[in-house]
Amino acid sequence: QVQLVESGGGLVQAGGSLRLSCAASGRTFNGYAMAWFRQAPGKEREFVAGISGGSRTYYGDSIEGRFAISRDNAKNTVYLQMTSLKPDDTAVYSCAARTGLVVLTTPTRYDYWGQGTQVTVPS
Repeated sequence: QVQLVESGGGLVQAGGSLRLSCAASGRTFNGYAMAWFRQAPGKEREFVAGISGGSRTYYGDSIEGRFAISRDNAKNTVYLQMTSLKPDDTAVYSCAARTGLVVLTTPTRYDYWGQGTQVTVPS
């Protein structure tokens, strides 16, 4: 079992930055591929970014180079640094983990989820 706890969400003006953190329990953190998804009201859950066990990174098309995902295996934590935030980035951001080293973009392929953290960028 892996428990994930996100933090770092909040309200930020357009053009600003936020860093989300996801702390994971468990001893084999580096054996999991990690990802961030987001879901805005009335929309489907969207893949934002992922990082493999070997720290290879992947990003959703809508991110356009504005976000960076990283992981610190010693701290069992994955981060999402978000810059140049836009109102369209407003959503609940959730951290997810899947057994294995490969990042996938389909939410149903992930085994564990955090509770989510709200990011709001007013227009």
